[in-house]
Amino acid sequence: MARQLKLNLFIYPGGHHEAAWRHQKSQPDRLLDISFYQELAQRAERSKFDAVFFADGPALESNVQYATRFRLEPFTWLSAIAVATERIGLIGTASTTYLEPYNAARLFASLDHLSGGRAGWNIVTTGAERAARNFGLDEHPPHAERYSRADEFVRVVGKLWDSWEDGAVVSDAGTGVFADTSRIHPIGHEGEHFRVEGPLNTPRSPQGRPVYVQAGSSADGKAFAAQHAEAVFTAHQTLQSAQGFYADIKAQASAAGRDPDKLLVLPGISPYLGSTEAEARALRQEFDELTQPEYGLGILRKLLGVDLDGLKLDDTFPEELLAAAGRESSRSQLLLEVIRRERLTVRQVLHRFAGARGHYAVAGTPVQVADEIQRWFENGAADGFNIMPPWLPGGFEAFADEVVPILQARGLFRTEYSGRTLREHFGLDRPESQYSQQVHDDHQQLQGASA
Repeated sequence: MARQLKLNLFIYPGGHHEAAWRHQKSQPDRLLDISFYQELAQRAERSKFDAVFFADGPALESNVQYATRFRLEPFTWLSAIAVATERIGLIGTASTTYLEPYNAARLFASLDHLSGGRAGWNIVTTGAERAARNFGLDEHPPHAERYSRADEFVRVVGKLWDSWEDGAVVSDAGTGVFADTSRIHPIGHEGEHFRVEGPLNTPRSPQGRPVYVQAGSSADGKAFAAQHAEAVFTAHQTLQSAQGFYADIKAQASAAGRDPDKLLVLPGISPYLGSTEAEARALRQEFDELTQPEYGLGILRKLLGVDLDGLKLDDTFPEELLAAAGRESSRSQLLLEVIRRERLTVRQVLHRFAGARGHYAVAGTPVQVADEIQRWFENGAADGFNIMPPWLPGGFEAFADEVVPILQARGLFRTEYSGRTLREHFGLDRPESQYSQQVHDDHQQLQGASA
């Protein structure tokens, strides 16, 4: 079969434009109504999307005064979505900095069982420094330390998921044996950050293990993804930037001994649709005019790490300020690149990033948006996309009704599901338990010794 797009619906309360909740087409009164999210997932499933994705973070955003930046706990929400859907994948975020491996392994294994094999884990190290004080810490761990912990965390979770081999559940009423304990293994992990005895108290899940997803684009983030991730969420403003990231992450995966085709690169795209390009641009302008400057300025201060006092909205950024700006995050670097390349005013930057927080926002007709998706897909920039509707539900309904059929007609996207699990949707193999392989290798060695 010819290579086809992978498409996820990235669900953010109200939509991805910071002022979405203020727009007349939005439904802010339903943002805590689970049926709202179930209906969105059902609509995505009718369009044969690979997955829905919920972001999360363990701290309240300081700018919730101006935007819908609260968080809903993803396991609870995705479980409710699981029982309202049948095929669509369910990707949730969990932090390796503020969670324990055993808890994470149980939560995702349970979601995978509940959904019949549709769970995916968006692995984050958490960037919000204020999260530390919610967990009894005086300060947020440094970037490199968080990634060191994350690497060990993922390895421990993998061991726990593998601790039950396939076939460990016998359920033989005649003999009275429910489980073959020779196929259930303590993991005995002792490392720099964790000591976990195991085994997990949940049998092996339908996918063997949920799909590993990762969203960091820093040097540490890319190295981590090359080792572990099966899908990478990333943000780019231009085709050239996306191509550079795509080539780099695939090369790193190959150097790590992995098949680069088993690491999917999924940039975010936020589409504004109209019957003409002018109509689509006018729609985006409607949203931008609803923004509150103080909200965007707060984000700029955080990303750039500099004082913006004295700058007026229609000023360009002084070079000396840009020279002093920038933090280690990939999003900070993306912001600086855009400001320098396009010489944007403060107001223009606020509007540019209001739409999707640095992800690619495109305004055009359904054909133009489909053309742009195809251009990135066919020119080494993406294996698919996280669709980030500016507002919900209408922004997604327009994409599903008007863009998806074009992609399907061009043979770029499925018209029916061919599998039931997220791994099958993504074209990923179901992994064997590492303990099954270990037992097999030990048996082979014994046979060789006795020969």
